[in-house]
Amino acid sequence: MKTEVIRKNNTEVALISSDELLITDVQSALDLIMTVKYETGCTNIAVNKEAIVNDFFVLSTCLAGEILQKFINYGVRFAVYGDFSNYTSKPLKDFMYESNRGKDFYFQPTASLAVDRLTGCADNR
Repeated sequence: MKTEVIRKNNTEVALISSDELLITDVQSALDLIMTVKYETGCTNIAVNKEAIVNDFFVLSTCLAGEILQKFINYGVRFAVYGDFSNYTSKPLKDFMYESNRGKDFYFQPTASLAVDRLTGCADNR
């Protein structure tokens, strides 16, 4: 796991990239939140899609909802970045669209766009 703290618009974001799965269940998501907050002090976290178990993107598993609830409970805003073009589920696409219109969770194609969203440097799309 590689963590880089990016400061933009007076906001810090922990930009995380990993070739290994970091989020596989609710407990691993909570562990990541606590580790990042402890090591960086950041309450904005962006993680590459490959570091998240595929079940997260299957809404019927309820994993995304359970994990995102942990981020809310601990006051952490979260962005997932990567190529989402291979996902064809309409409910998932709708969920991603609605998340991108909000203020707490984002799905972005690149790390820089994820950072922009978390730092308020990008419009809701």
